[in-house]
Amino acid sequence: MVTCQRKYILVTAAYNEKNYLGRLAESVVSQTAPPLRWIIVDDASTDGTGNLASEYANRYSFIDYYRVTEPHARNFQAHIVAINLGYERLKHLDFDFVGNLDADIAFGPEYFAALFEKFDKNPSLGIGGGALYEDHGQGFKPRGANTVTSVANGVQLFRRECYQEIGGYTVLKHGAPDWYAEVNARMRGWWVESFNDLKVQHLRPTGTAGGLLRNSYRGGLVAYSMGSHPFFELFKCARRVREKPYLLGSIARMYGLTAGYIKGEERAASGELMRFLRDEQMQRLKRFLSTGTADIPKRHSSNHTIR
Repeated sequence: MVTCQRKYILVTAAYNEKNYLGRLAESVVSQTAPPLRWIIVDDASTDGTGNLASEYANRYSFIDYYRVTEPHARNFQAHIVAINLGYERLKHLDFDFVGNLDADIAFGPEYFAALFEKFDKNPSLGIGGGALYEDHGQGFKPRGANTVTSVANGVQLFRRECYQEIGGYTVLKHGAPDWYAEVNARMRGWWVESFNDLKVQHLRPTGTAGGLLRNSYRGGLVAYSMGSHPFFELFKCARRVREKPYLLGSIARMYGLTAGYIKGEERAASGELMRFLRDEQMQRLKRFLSTGTADIPKRHSSNHTIR
């Protein structure tokens, strides 16, 4: 059995997640390396999510429950605001890692213990997490968008020094705070990696909550906001024409990217971050064309050490 002495906190922002939250809660309470504290932020749910979260908080002393009651718009910003509220309530604790968990995932009892072994092996690893598996009617299989160079938002675990250095999650107009956090971390010398041997069940497949086409269009707006290189986006869309909703998804993403330029929207990324991202993307593109893999080469750094 894997053992681990790392102290970590977890934050989950949940809105109308009664059908999924129980699976996540059972995953967390069964960990061989349990968290120091886990806070569930109920973002004004109307389906009984709060009652379920409260029940678990009453049963387990390391679980906190907090309900947002102030009226607010239901958008991508609200989710991150709720996560940040949860972190603010726990940041006074003595911990080494902080993790964000979406309410619609599940994983095995040794998930976090095994993940901490990855962090122990690489002092420069600032953001890590497992790989998402989704069931589209044929059992759980790896999500098509999985890549070792990016950790899905719902399973991002941060080394505390990294989280503080990047300023935590940034509230963005079109979402994708996970992407922003990753680029920000790499720009500051941290390594980001997703591990395929750590399987996480994503109980609600990516994009189904808001519609695949709408999700693709938003992805284009996010790419513009981040300053993603247009050539890189063209290449990405060309590779995704065979993914659902097939050609339409790629068209919707490019339409969203173009809309950003036409509207002249203010970018979320600073000039420094945008230049770093584009340089990174061009390196990945050249690497893919020459070797067939777009993985970011590992950089060995002595700047970061484990506490």
